[in-house]
Amino acid sequence: MGEFHISNKTMPLECFDACRNSRTGPVFIVASGPSTKNFPLEQYGQYPMMALNGSICRFTSLGMVPEYYLCDDSGFVRSRLPLMLQAVEHARHLVLSPRVIDTLLEAVPDALKGRSVFCFERAGRSDEAHRRLSPRQFSRAVRDDSDFECNYSWLRQKPNRIGFSRNLKKGYFNGRTIPYAAIQLACHLGFNQVFLVGLDLRSGVGRFYEDGAAAVSSRLDCDFKDYILPSFQLLAERVIKPEFQVYNLSADSRLPDRLVPKLELGQLDALLARA
Repeated sequence: MGEFHISNKTMPLECFDACRNSRTGPVFIVASGPSTKNFPLEQYGQYPMMALNGSICRFTSLGMVPEYYLCDDSGFVRSRLPLMLQAVEHARHLVLSPRVIDTLLEAVPDALKGRSVFCFERAGRSDEAHRRLSPRQFSRAVRDDSDFECNYSWLRQKPNRIGFSRNLKKGYFNGRTIPYAAIQLACHLGFNQVFLVGLDLRSGVGRFYEDGAAAVSSRLDCDFKDYILPSFQLLAERVIKPEFQVYNLSADSRLPDRLVPKLELGQLDALLARA
């Protein structure tokens, strides 16, 4: 157990070390793209699932409980507090960034009381030894650490922000999209088949739970070329292996299937039957 400090208060935190490689088999990661509405989530309720940001409302509408809920966007807490509180009430484990915890407790001081909470930080910020390093310095410093896969560039800063962490105690890479962080959590926990639901990655089509003026703007289109696509490129080239597979269940996803294979429901069922 660790502690999170805010103002004069402390709260207990779960330890990432204790759960590392504690799981196996398949896990579903449920994002917020429109295709989530059409995926028959309830048919796969016997498998562990992760909810991300607003996708928690899909679970609550079906009376399902996600094993994990992830959020690293404090802006989501401010703009969608009722959804955040749904996650706090229903998810078994909460995986939240320091800023999300801070923002939530400022709004609802006792929101996390009695809940199972993991605090995850960006790679390079989770320990004192690396906290003062630039992304370039960090990617160079951990080049021989088997818990990380990092790009490295002396000439450009952006490539140094691209990476993958197999150990969430040491931090995670944001990839500018929360499903990418969830894949790293799945790897940390020991799952070996990852199925992505609602990974559409298109700003223009919005989120499945938003309509019209209620929609909150997204940076997906701005970030896709420089951060999201290179992150999944690294995942495909250096992380996905026979012992760790990742599949995309969104037929209309912007992510090329040469990086993450797309599956139809029949293919999904066949894979699960063999697991």
